[in-house]
Amino acid sequence: MADRVRVRGIAIHRPLVYGNSAVVLTPKEREALAAADPSKKEHTHRWTVAVRGAASAPDSDIVGGADDISGYIKKVAFKLHETYANPNRTIDTPPFEVTETGWGEFDILIRITFVQDSGEKAASVYHHLKLHPWTASGEPEIPPIEEAIKMGPVHSWQYDEIVFNEPFNTFLETLKQYMPTPLPKMKRRPVPFHIANPASLDDTKTGTTPEFNQEMEKEEAEKLDKAKATLLAETEKCRTLLATREKELQLLRKKAGEL
Repeated sequence: MADRVRVRGIAIHRPLVYGNSAVVLTPKEREALAAADPSKKEHTHRWTVAVRGAASAPDSDIVGGADDISGYIKKVAFKLHETYANPNRTIDTPPFEVTETGWGEFDILIRITFVQDSGEKAASVYHHLKLHPWTASGEPEIPPIEEAIKMGPVHSWQYDEIVFNEPFNTFLETLKQYMPTPLPKMKRRPVPFHIANPASLDDTKTGTTPEFNQEMEKEEAEKLDKAKATLLAETEKCRTLLATREKELQLLRKKAGEL
């Protein structure tokens, strides 16, 4: 049996999206839901929170999900609001998603556990469940139910990349069997809205399922590089200020000793 060793000098990226889509329940759906479970009589929306491969299948009505990610993800745990029965939901087979109904927005903790052969620690992210239509400010505005139904689904998704640095040789072979579908080079559908990209607000009003593309991927990378550069500059500024203050303090101590 071959030795299990890390392959030095390489890093493997796997693009993912996490987030949710939500639709308003029709009056008949709400009535049926309340009849089946009286505790849900106030529920107004049906939503699905998920972790998926970033690429979308052609003509798909969901965001992402074109690729099988179970080769490197063992399970995904979703921690819902405590008012839900069994708020801790662990999904150990794809699709890694939870569908529920409710009336309010809240933060969901998503914990991704990788397959054992990866040797990687679990990764956690937070996602704010989005039910109501997007606005430029990001603050929720709740339209009348008839208008909300006509507006169609609300989508809230975040692009991310899992980076496997110097993976084990056995795991590397597994990753090669689960190659991601490339994102489209150009925009062919509406793009997912983000407050940092106000121009994408109009895309939320088309009623069409959004899709990530390579232009967005490049923009996200540029934003990350800019943020890193800003952080480094601020860190260097703080170091310089600290060094100046230390010199001033030493000078004051010296003068105090001469008194």
